[in-house]
Amino acid sequence: MLLAQIESFLAVARSGSVSRAADQLFVTQPALSARLAALEAELGLALFERTGRGMRLSASGRAFLPFAEQALAALDEGRDTLRRLGNPESRLVLGTTPGVSAYTLPAVLEQLSLLHPHLDITVRTGHTDDVLALVLRDEVQIGIGRAVRHPEIQSTPLYRDELVLVAAVDHDWGLLDAITLSGIGAERLILFDRESSYYELTNALFRTAGITSLRTMELDNIEAAKRMVERGLGVALLPRAAVLRDVAERRLRLIPVEGGLPVHREIAAFR
Repeated sequence: MLLAQIESFLAVARSGSVSRAADQLFVTQPALSARLAALEAELGLALFERTGRGMRLSASGRAFLPFAEQALAALDEGRDTLRRLGNPESRLVLGTTPGVSAYTLPAVLEQLSLLHPHLDITVRTGHTDDVLALVLRDEVQIGIGRAVRHPEIQSTPLYRDELVLVAAVDHDWGLLDAITLSGIGAERLILFDRESSYYELTNALFRTAGITSLRTMELDNIEAAKRMVERGLGVALLPRAAVLRDVAERRLRLIPVEGGLPVHREIAAFR
């Protein structure tokens, strides 16, 4: 059973005429009739009844029609998929860290979708080392995460993401001009994601200040950490991009740190 036979069958079924179907398919009437005859011979059934007004589907033809339509639709979809794969500009595969995908990427992809509404986008998430591995294996076109050095990648700085101190909106620290690192160390500190570079940055900050004993609560993601802070279960040092909306909606409060927080990461795109 050939594609040309299926196309011919559908063209005649829709137009009710061999001559009109032949014109639509840019073939001669004898060629189209030969296709139909070969299809009917293969199926062992007559698909059309010849009438004075043209061609009318037989009972067998009516039964076969939806399957022929499905087959042609599936082939058209396959052709479109191959066309998209053959055109890299129609498909974008990104690898990003969890913080980037949750708090920075949505606004970027919103603008990108407006500029390129037919672009197919796939986002794969992992820690920076995982994203780097995806880039090196050519499984993603662009990686976004903590700036890293590697001889096989090109890196472009995007922005600096800093840690900020947040507490519940009714926390007593809201009455202070600023809190010291030792003051932070006296409160329960909510930490997130041991595999994230922010986890080590946070611990290094307190070690450098000579604070080695901390009361902590550890969680595996930023959103959970924010909800614990919101409930007053402790305070947290979180990426600024992750808390902007929560602060604006008064679910969390930014607490100034005496001398500022020298903790930040450079976020870069690499390929």
